[in-house]
Amino acid sequence: MATNDSPKRFSRRDFLRLGGGLAVAAAGAGLLSKAGTLLRPAAVESAARASRLGAPDQAPANVHLIGTDGWVYLPPAPALPPWHPDPWAPAPFTTYVFGLRDVTALAPEQIAQQTGKVQISASPIYADEGQDFRIKLTNPGFVVRPDLIDAHTVHWHGFRNQIPYYDGSPMDSIGVPAGASFTYFYRLRDPGTYMYHCHFEDTEHVHMGMTGSVFVRPAQNAGNPGLGIPAGKYVYNDGVLPGDPRSTAYDREFVLLLTEIWAHQHWNGAHIQETDWSDYEPDFFLLNGRVYPHTLAPNGGETDPITGDLIAPAGFPELQYQPISSLIQANAGDRVLLRIINLGFKLQTMALPGLDLHIVGKDATLLRGRDGSDLSYHTNSIPIGPGESVDTIFTAPSVSTQTNYLFYNRNYDHLSNAGGAGYGGQMTEVRIFPAGTLPPQTRPNT
Repeated sequence: MATNDSPKRFSRRDFLRLGGGLAVAAAGAGLLSKAGTLLRPAAVESAARASRLGAPDQAPANVHLIGTDGWVYLPPAPALPPWHPDPWAPAPFTTYVFGLRDVTALAPEQIAQQTGKVQISASPIYADEGQDFRIKLTNPGFVVRPDLIDAHTVHWHGFRNQIPYYDGSPMDSIGVPAGASFTYFYRLRDPGTYMYHCHFEDTEHVHMGMTGSVFVRPAQNAGNPGLGIPAGKYVYNDGVLPGDPRSTAYDREFVLLLTEIWAHQHWNGAHIQETDWSDYEPDFFLLNGRVYPHTLAPNGGETDPITGDLIAPAGFPELQYQPISSLIQANAGDRVLLRIINLGFKLQTMALPGLDLHIVGKDATLLRGRDGSDLSYHTNSIPIGPGESVDTIFTAPSVSTQTNYLFYNRNYDHLSNAGGAGYGGQMTEVRIFPAGTLPPQTRPNT
C-alpha cells in the first residue's frame, strides 16, 4: 500500500486550534497554577486560581455565555442566488451565523439544549465600576457544521487593565475548545461603553455574528456627597451637577451595535466553502442584529421556562434569535443616552437630523482634557470607525403629540437590504411622547 510521508502543513487555524486546546488541557491538568505563580503580583495569581475550570473555590460567574451556530432572518427579497436566502435554512430563517448567547438564568439541563440556538447580536452586558466581574464562556460546538472544531474566546475590546491570561486573544490567552468552559476575570476600573467579541479566527467569527456590547456604570451613580452630586444615572464620573452643560446625566439609554453581513461568506460558512476576504462586500447593514424596518419591532429575549429556548417577539416569529430592538422612545424633557458601537469592518456615519446630539464620550473615555477642559461637542452626524464606540446624549424636545425622527446611516448604500428597493439597513426611529407618557426605564433598550 502506498503511503505519503510528506509532512502536513499547518494552517493558521490549525495552529490556533492546537494552541487553544493545549492551553485548556493544561488548565485542566493544573499546569496553569505554575503559570499563575509567574504572573505576579499575588492578586493576579489569586484571580487565575479563581478561574480554573472546575476549581472548587471558583466564584460564580456574573454572566454565562455559550458560543454556537444557527440560523437567523434577513429579508429574502431581493434574492442573491445562490447565496441568499440559503436553501438549507429552516423556515422562517434565511441566513447561517455564529453567535454568543446569554444563558445565565438557565438550568444546566436547559443550557445543554441550546446548541444550535444562536443569537445576534449578543445581549448587552453591564456592570459597576469597582466590581470584580466574571464571564463564563461555554463552547458546546456547532450543529450545522459539526466538522468545525473552532475554539471560542471572549475579548473585551478596549478594556484597559487586562492581563493576557484573560484577554481572549488566542495567541496570548485561553481558547475554549468544543466541550469545555472557561471563566474570564475582570476588575472594573474605567466606566464607559465597550464591546466584546470572539477573537479566535476573529475576521470570520466577528463577521459571522459573535459580537456584543458591554459597558461599565460609573461610581458617581451612587452620588458624590462631597461635590453635592445626587445619586442618579451618569455615563462617566464627570464631577459636575446635573444641569451643568458638561453633565453626563441621563434618564434613558439605548445601545446600538452596528454590524454587517456578506451573504456570500455566510453561505460559504454553511456549505463548507472557503472565503476570499479580499472580495469583502457586505449586502446587509444591521443595528442590534436586525435591518430596517425590523429594527422597530419589539424586544424578544424571554426564554421558554421548559426548554430554555428564546421566545420570539410578539408578531415576529422570524426574529426569534434577533431579540434586541433598536427603537428609541422617550418622554419630552428626557435626557436620552445612545451608546453607539461599530463592530463591522466599514466606516459608518449615523445621522439624526432635527435633534442636537451632545458627544460626551468616545472609546470609553470622557471627552475632558487633562487640564479639565471640556472636549465634548454638539452635532447631528456621528462618524464611527470599526472597533470604536461613541456616547451621545440628546434632550427630547417638548411635544404635544407623538413626534418621530429618523436615525439612519448617512451612506444611502447602507440603507437598502441587498440593494433592493425601499429603505432598509441601519435605520431606526426616535419617538418622542408628551411628558409622563412612558413609565421610567428599567433596563436599556426598553
